[in-house]
Amino acid sequence: MSAWWTPGTKATARLNSVAHFPFGDTYFKEMKITELKPFELIKWNYVAGAGEWIGTNISFKLLEGDKNTILNSRPEMQGQMEQQTIDKNALLLFHHDDWKDYTLMFAECSYTWGQFLRSLKLFCETGKGKPWPTQHKI
Repeated sequence: MSAWWTPGTKATARLNSVAHFPFGDTYFKEMKITELKPFELIKWNYVAGAGEWIGTNISFKLLEGDKNTILNSRPEMQGQMEQQTIDKNALLLFHHDDWKDYTLMFAECSYTWGQFLRSLKLFCETGKGKPWPTQHKI
């Protein structure tokens, strides 16, 4: 996660452990791992840091399979799957749920998550992501 989200991340892949994500010297996020299925799913509950994130839940779910398998479970991916040139694929389903309100922070986070997911894609494809604070630099 340090390579694609934020340097200095401290996390252990263990249920109920709390991961620490620093963004500079004074700003951080902490999330408790509430569900963990290696190579398939991780769910976090936000427990400390920015007030608007408290109580929100984040999940990363990985679906693997050929184009037809993925399209059978996620038909809305038709356009994306048509662009794939290989048969074996992986689809990442990301959620950041349970916001109390749709605020400016919610909007900014929605945009910035897109940048971090792009960073994750770059990391997976090239071995080098664009973690904070470089996520907005193309």
